[in-house]
Amino acid sequence: MSQELNIPKAKRLEVCLTPALIPLYKVENYIVVIIDIFRATTSICYGIENGAEAIIPVSQVEECSAYREKGLDYLLAAERDGEIVTGFDFGNSPFSYTKEKVAGKTIVLTTTNGTHALHLSRQAKKIVIGSFINLTAICNWLKQQNENILLVCSGWKNNFNLEDTLFAGAVVEQLKDSGFRVDDPATAANDLYHVAKDDLDKYLKKTSHSERLKALGIEKDIAFCLNVDLTTAIPVLDGDKLVKLQ
Repeated sequence: MSQELNIPKAKRLEVCLTPALIPLYKVENYIVVIIDIFRATTSICYGIENGAEAIIPVSQVEECSAYREKGLDYLLAAERDGEIVTGFDFGNSPFSYTKEKVAGKTIVLTTTNGTHALHLSRQAKKIVIGSFINLTAICNWLKQQNENILLVCSGWKNNFNLEDTLFAGAVVEQLKDSGFRVDDPATAANDLYHVAKDDLDKYLKKTSHSERLKALGIEKDIAFCLNVDLTTAIPVLDGDKLVKLQ
């Protein structure tokens, strides 16, 4: 009787194009990378780089404000539709996450899209945060993990968006030759990246969210979010807090 060959299954590298599609994946079988380029995951990476002790992501504004009653010395950050929610310390502009403001602090954060996607992914084996500012660092780390990887695009209110998909494509570009089996959304994201990579800023001027941010007078946030490799910090979810991966 012939013995069955013990051939290991290839690791999967997949892209979830919107949080609305997360229920189609068994996230417990993946390391999940949360992507919200404009602006939550960029700001989280920058805050952790600049010495924030932890960032606590919560889904609802009410959850964020509830921390005020706990009497803890936390900074409270809330954003909806691109604007700071009245009564909070700041929103999700990366320029709010400088060393002077966040070093040694714990921040409670809720955003329109990024924290929503994170909470839908909480059953994952591990959750890390990706942005252009930590692109190479997170790709190098992912290559070392012997796990399936799901890149979750936060989109805009459960819809597809260009900027998160483009970043997913940039990750696929670095990982696709490292023994992963790539799905169709990952291939599409990678193809999109090849269209845009020579001038990310010009291409992403097409995005609806950049138009929303420009209307709010914060074009500088858009430009900042497209910087590549400003940090090697990788935020990872530890319990209910995002902290620096050691």
